[in-house]
Amino acid sequence: MKPEKLRQLTPEELEARVRELRNQLFNLRIKHSTGQLENAANLPVTRRDLARALTVQNEKERAE
Repeated sequence: MKPEKLRQLTPEELEARVRELRNQLFNLRIKHSTGQLENAANLPVTRRDLARALTVQNEKERAE
């Protein structure tokens, strides 16, 4: 997800997105460790999306 779209979210929606991405990353890591992950390229993409969401969340908290 692009940072511009993340900045348009409300703090509650952003928190929900961070939670969703953390759960998704956890599930991908479990699947990868058990050999069930079909597309390993999803791991770094999800990790980057989570980092973007956390960065925007931190920016919004500091702006308040």
